[in-house]
Amino acid sequence: MKTDRFQAFSDGIFAILITILVLEFHIPDYQPGRLLPALLAQWPLFLSYAFSYFYVGTLWLFHHDYFSMLERIDRNVNILNLLMLFSITLLDYPMSLVADALTSGNRADMQTAFIVYDLVALFISATFYFMYAYLHHHQELKSHAMSNDFYAAIKFDPVRSVTIYGLAILTTLWSVWLGAVLLAAGIIFHFFAYLRMSKQMARSKGAVTHD
Repeated sequence: MKTDRFQAFSDGIFAILITILVLEFHIPDYQPGRLLPALLAQWPLFLSYAFSYFYVGTLWLFHHDYFSMLERIDRNVNILNLLMLFSITLLDYPMSLVADALTSGNRADMQTAFIVYDLVALFISATFYFMYAYLHHHQELKSHAMSNDFYAAIKFDPVRSVTIYGLAILTTLWSVWLGAVLLAAGIIFHFFAYLRMSKQMARSKGAVTHD
């Protein structure tokens, strides 16, 4: 199976998810002349949306670039991709939970909301690991323009992010705000891992070309 429909379907899911994220915004209830304070009170929603948008955007960059190196896909790649997309579409729910919990300021609620977000993020990273591992063992699906050492350079990135989110869960049980920092660090880690993967792809292609 060619990758065109595979990529188009996946891109559509990412586009829908980003649209759903922004639909969480609603005009707040306010008294005449009190719109600005009402908007400022929505800072938890703006913050959780910004991080979630950045997260989804980074995952899309990963997905787009990584799968652009495939010549074709098989049934198992389709199944793994559906699992991966399922995990990513769950992000809207913890985003809303975090926004509501931060608005309420209740420690127990914030603790629960951050842990739910961590669990979803950990699930997402695990699905990327499964996909990486499967494609590493099925080199016939990949473009000949990629060298064989490409996977070795990036294969532990999902494991690292799973570790970060696991630590965030444990830390949140002790300190909500330190756990939140680790959650944010995990999301930011994905972006730097993407930049490293992109450079590795260019280097790998260049090595094959020179060979």
